[in-house]
Amino acid sequence: MTYYISTQLDLGFDDAIAATEAALKDEGFGVVTRIDMAQTLQSKMGVDFRDYVILGACNPKLAYEALQLEDKVGTMLPCNVVIQALGNGRTEVAAIDPVASMQAIENQQLTAAASEVRERLQRVIQSLDGNAPGR
Repeated sequence: MTYYISTQLDLGFDDAIAATEAALKDEGFGVVTRIDMAQTLQSKMGVDFRDYVILGACNPKLAYEALQLEDKVGTMLPCNVVIQALGNGRTEVAAIDPVASMQAIENQQLTAAASEVRERLQRVIQSLDGNAPGR
């Protein structure tokens, strides 16, 4: 089982971030964290890195339900979504597969909840793929 869901887009980096945030919103997610890895690596280590942003996406209703089922599940929240530049005006968007990440927790109700989150994240990725120019 792979641990992520992804697509490649014919979009520039900033446009891909905007499209991803809009698609997440459409599925009930808000972005609660945003980590610019290129900026962080430059400021902390002085190294250059491609445009690479990690969005921490959270659907409050689903997160609340998961926390009610398993209080330590917060160690796996929020759902990370990565947008990275591939070059030549292309980007990749990848989201965690929550079902894969939750396999370590033996809780059938949590597995069912993770499946709902995966379905929503799959729709996010599919909507990006379907709206990319040239597709």
